[in-house]
Amino acid sequence: MKKFDTEVHLSREMGLMDATLIGVGAMIGAGIFVLTGIAAGVAGPGLILVFALNGVVAILTAFSYAELGSCYHDAGGGYLWVKEGLPKWNGFISGWMSWFAHAVACSLYALGFGAYFELVLHEFNIVMPHWGYLSPQKILAVITALIFAYVNFRGASETGKVGNIVTIGKIIILMIFIGFGLSLILQRPDWKDALTPFLPNGWGGVFKAMGLTFIAFQGFEVISQCSEEIKSPKKNIPRAVFLSLLIVVPIYLLIAVTSLGAVKPDGDITPWDYLASHKETALVEVANTFFVGGGIMLLVGGIISTMSALNATIYSSSRVAFAMGRDRNFPTFFSRVHKKNSTPHLAIIFSLFIVVAMAVSLPIEDVASAADLMFLLLFLQVNITLIRLRKKRPDLDRGFFTPLFPYLSIVGILLLLFLAVYMFDYSPTAWIVTIIWVSIGLITYKFYAADREIRHVRKVRSLERLERKQYKILLPLSNVRSVPSLTHIAMAVAKRSNAEILFFHVDEVREKSPLAAELSDQEKVKPLFDPANEIASSEGVPSRSILNVSYRISQGIVNTAEEEECNFILVGRRKDPDFFERFFSSIIDSVIHKFPGEVAVLHGTFERQSIKKILIPFTIDIHTLLAAEIAPALVAYFQCQLTFLLAYDPQTTIAEQNERESRVRELISVNSLLADIVIIKDADVVKTVVNESRKVDLIVMGGSTGDFLELLFGRSLSQEITEQSFCPVLWVKEYEETEPLWKLLLKSPKQIGE
Repeated sequence: MKKFDTEVHLSREMGLMDATLIGVGAMIGAGIFVLTGIAAGVAGPGLILVFALNGVVAILTAFSYAELGSCYHDAGGGYLWVKEGLPKWNGFISGWMSWFAHAVACSLYALGFGAYFELVLHEFNIVMPHWGYLSPQKILAVITALIFAYVNFRGASETGKVGNIVTIGKIIILMIFIGFGLSLILQRPDWKDALTPFLPNGWGGVFKAMGLTFIAFQGFEVISQCSEEIKSPKKNIPRAVFLSLLIVVPIYLLIAVTSLGAVKPDGDITPWDYLASHKETALVEVANTFFVGGGIMLLVGGIISTMSALNATIYSSSRVAFAMGRDRNFPTFFSRVHKKNSTPHLAIIFSLFIVVAMAVSLPIEDVASAADLMFLLLFLQVNITLIRLRKKRPDLDRGFFTPLFPYLSIVGILLLLFLAVYMFDYSPTAWIVTIIWVSIGLITYKFYAADREIRHVRKVRSLERLERKQYKILLPLSNVRSVPSLTHIAMAVAKRSNAEILFFHVDEVREKSPLAAELSDQEKVKPLFDPANEIASSEGVPSRSILNVSYRISQGIVNTAEEEECNFILVGRRKDPDFFERFFSSIIDSVIHKFPGEVAVLHGTFERQSIKKILIPFTIDIHTLLAAEIAPALVAYFQCQLTFLLAYDPQTTIAEQNERESRVRELISVNSLLADIVIIKDADVVKTVVNESRKVDLIVMGGSTGDFLELLFGRSLSQEITEQSFCPVLWVKEYEETEPLWKLLLKSPKQIGE
């Protein structure tokens, strides 16, 4: 089976309850346990109105997430939708902001956990150290972030189990808190006085508090981030989005009412000023007045609540980075999945770095504001995307349609924009952080991601055409002697697949020399192009000739292959090159072999009529399998015999021998080949192939990995056989993601040879 650039997908393990609870877990954390006290100081009793209005704004955006989540089922959520519906840079920036927003939200929850756990330690007379700028709260925040990064590293099923348990637990605790709080309010005839004046800081306080606490409503967005792991996403994602809000918003409202109406602070201090003075631990102080042990209960609730929210959002943050790595907006390693745990472990590590950096560098209010602002701007883009995709992609299989379209989406856009602008009055630091992060993102997109994304799209298209056997062959010509041999190989492949051939020559000029000046002298390439075109014409194969002037031969080849949408490159090499020839050809080949397509390198020359027997040294790897797939085209063109050579060294097990023989017979049967099979056991592979080369006219084999140092200095089996064989050798190489040079250098010579 051919191996292309493998795209990794995540298994679907989450049902409707799992998806709903991961959204609830992401929401109930910051808004209730961490930000209620801070927001009460900003809005006063208007906190009730803050949660109600934020619920309305969240629902307006939830319509967009429900509709788009019902028809896009890949990890990445809003990032992928914006990328599809808006200009490319919007897609990158939305993913860039989403990644940062979720990571900063993790920082907020980690700081909340640190504050609550520090109180627990105080109950046991344990005092945490204060290391300069690192307060006990920040130290505990870092520790818990590391723990939950590890939980996410372990895998989706573990994440779901932990998240469900803690989410259900904190809902129970909050309902107990609400129950006692309401009973105390009903026993107070003057409870209304606690809510008077209702807007002590006016509507400005309400709007500031809305911006500050909006992060508490973003949890439904996490559901879309993990849509690739949700069962029946078309129906379960919209349901989970609205169910999570239906659970959370009433709890928020009841907590606001009870925390303001039931508390009786000493002196002339108002209930909201009392809450503000205790900041992120305000609810613990309120619960202490409800019943004996109430504060301990809220401490436990705050701890598991912030743990749940942190767990859900570090999960979401890593999935955004994973999706951007898969699209090549981020380096490829972000999309790698751990072999054992099947989780995007490197994406988790980089997300963890942002979590820790923000947790230790900013006060909790600014951390919350920065995350809020990012989510407001991200949700704004998602609402715009919904409107665009309704017109651009009416063909999408939507499981849910936003009612009153597009009016609800437009109202949502205006409200989100209003809150984002108003946030500057509360936290200029949040806007500064946002501007810096977005600026870095734009620079990254301009000078890194934009080009990589274009190349990735081209690569995917190229590989899709290869899968359908739709070849377009690029044949660089540089040596008159090798033109007939290379052209005949190209003819064989082209005739089998009805492909077009581009005969190509690169005229390399010195840096700073005008390229256009070299185009006038086209007579010098006629000895290369004319014989090739004559052969193509006689065989009835469509062809074109292209002269390219470039500062670098390798770049000229690859650029032309991309522009012409070629997916098969065939080049020629001398069979016995000296060091300098090998040096320059290695530079070119190392670039060509990273090209997203199939590559063939012919070492040596031949006459068409001389090819009577072809030998394929067979091992089970993607490159040798490609050689076997190309073999029928060569046999049909040259009207020759084909032999598969199975040479087993003494270390080859019986099971491996049986597997190779079974695969060879399968290939012969599938391709209806008339081929011989030669089996030689306990052999020196190189010597055996070299000896067999005396009996054949052409060897076709899987080629080298194409790294420059390996091509120049390496002693792979392919190179050993090529240099010692008595006939021309055709290397063929399937496209695969290449390893970094540093990783290759850690391999043993045996591993490189294999």
